[in-house]
Amino acid sequence: MIKDYQTQKELRKAYDFCIVGAGPAGITLGLRLAKAGWHVALIEGGGREHSERSHSLYTCTSTGLELYPAETRLRFLGGTSNHWAGRCRPFTPSDFAVAPPGDLPGWPIPYAEVERYLPAAMDIVDLPKGEDFHPLNASLGGGDFDADAFLLSPPTRFAQKYATELEETDGLDVFINCNCVDLEFDSASGSVTAAVVSDYDLHRERLVAKNYVLATGAIENARQLLNSKSLQEAGIANKEGLVGRCFMEHLNVDLGTFILKSGLNTKGRQYYTTDAFVAEYRAGKGNVSATVVDEVQAYGRTAEVKSFLETLTCDWGIADKVQWISKFSCPGDGVIGTMIEQFPNVQSRISLLDEKDALGVAKVNVNWVVSPEDRHTIKCIGSELAKQFAEAQLGFIKLNEYVYDTSVPLKMGPHAHHMGTTRMAASAQFGVVDSDCKVFDTENLYMAGSSIFATGGASNPTMPLLQFALRLVDHLNDKMRTAGRTLV
Repeated sequence: MIKDYQTQKELRKAYDFCIVGAGPAGITLGLRLAKAGWHVALIEGGGREHSERSHSLYTCTSTGLELYPAETRLRFLGGTSNHWAGRCRPFTPSDFAVAPPGDLPGWPIPYAEVERYLPAAMDIVDLPKGEDFHPLNASLGGGDFDADAFLLSPPTRFAQKYATELEETDGLDVFINCNCVDLEFDSASGSVTAAVVSDYDLHRERLVAKNYVLATGAIENARQLLNSKSLQEAGIANKEGLVGRCFMEHLNVDLGTFILKSGLNTKGRQYYTTDAFVAEYRAGKGNVSATVVDEVQAYGRTAEVKSFLETLTCDWGIADKVQWISKFSCPGDGVIGTMIEQFPNVQSRISLLDEKDALGVAKVNVNWVVSPEDRHTIKCIGSELAKQFAEAQLGFIKLNEYVYDTSVPLKMGPHAHHMGTTRMAASAQFGVVDSDCKVFDTENLYMAGSSIFATGGASNPTMPLLQFALRLVDHLNDKMRTAGRTLV
């Protein structure tokens, strides 16, 4: 049942599981664990729809490259699935087999550990059963770029699709407007003993469970750990440790423009780096899309206003004199978009500020930076794409200077794919959670979502994070049954 914690303070004395965050990962975990017979509290800080009261708690500062961290997240039931575009592409074996450059290792588990959950994850987001991830165009040729293969979800809006199940599943209590403001950790037992929750009037209670899962996104997962005084004192969420570090995004780099050979189909083309490219250039992966713009498009609640203004700007020929949060292009332009892998980097991080939010929780700063290895990836993808585009007689690409000259400041934007701040590793020396998504040196605290990603690849994170959520469900079921504990 969905209850509004602002008016209904009806917590059980204890639960088997407390899941913080009701986005795709949290809803998947909550429903499946409850259907397995456990008593589950699924708490969401926001309400049923967007509100400034809730969203203001996402306010944070941003240094390094501009991330727009508050604008790219949603804090209400369903999480960021409420503005998800629906693109689905799973990880591949090489994502798990090839370690990133530098001192940090890659994934501590083989690809097979998540591959088996792909059919169930596809079903969750309404992809046709047995459908292949198929390319939309031919390979570019040259061995470095295959045609990208992906599928599009309708897209699935989790709060709407699973509304009846959230209301009617036995054993599941969903609380909206219920904010986790602290985690109480007992060093003697190595266990979290309670999640302290608050409404917007600062009424606080202890929510007690046998196991706790944070599923609030990469920024908020790290923030929750860093804000727990007891976890800090135990050295588990040490400010100088790996909690909050290795923040990754997919790099949305403006590579340049292109002129398509006369007579060719202007329908967009999408390419993806091959494993051979990654091995030859010791670079990261990337998706590249080449599109001839037919019309100005805009999305979101202000789409109609933006569309009118952008079209007017193009008609007047002053597009280069107007800056928008999201760059737009005029009809007839040949534009190149990217979604490029960013390697884990300890300098790209979430850190606490002295300033507190309205609930008394410390705010954070996001310092998003790219490494020389990331610049190398961008240069290799841009240069080889331009060469092979011409060799395939598709046309000609004009690269922006900062693509091939790494001394020139990079111009790029985010994709709102936040990853890596509680990364998975074989030991606490290299990560925050173990191969079962359990926080090191704790007995009952787990992370869900893309914050656990050891590497980000160049795939949209929704499909992989659902596979990991399903894997975590199996682990938690096995853990409880092996312990031989009765239901709460």
